[in-house]
Amino acid sequence: MAKIEQKQIVVNEIKEKLEKAVSVVLVDSRGLTVEEDTTLRKQLRDAGVDYKVYKNTMVHFAIQGTQFEGLDAYLSGPSAFAFSYEDATAAAAILNKIAKDVKALEFKAGVIEGTVYDAAGMKLVADIPSKEVLLSKLLGSFKSPLSSFARVIDQIAKKDAAAE
Repeated sequence: MAKIEQKQIVVNEIKEKLEKAVSVVLVDSRGLTVEEDTTLRKQLRDAGVDYKVYKNTMVHFAIQGTQFEGLDAYLSGPSAFAFSYEDATAAAAILNKIAKDVKALEFKAGVIEGTVYDAAGMKLVADIPSKEVLLSKLLGSFKSPLSSFARVIDQIAKKDAAAE
């Protein structure tokens, strides 16, 4: 197989991942030990995130004309890519949690739902709780006043029943 055909296969693989992804996080993982990298990959895989190292030139060709085109400015040096398909902040949160313990792992950039963030922006996004956590907090805040209201109505009904 010709070299150009092999490269086209890789570019097409990246394009397929990008079509399904809601976010892509770009990190520099130089200096990670095998154990740290294995732990990182397992946590990402458990969260449904694809994590792979690609050549920057292959990614450059794959992102052309997509919402991830803004990553082009950050494609220099060794790069690893984390593709999230469901929870847009899952990859960033996991990478950030591991980066706190493993100083060799550094954010380079990321795109979440069409918005490009630099390394500092990705760290901020990583601290945002997941959608499920935010929804449960919202529902919890609705539940408390409703529960209080229901108890008051119940007490009124019991008081009226006792008065009769």
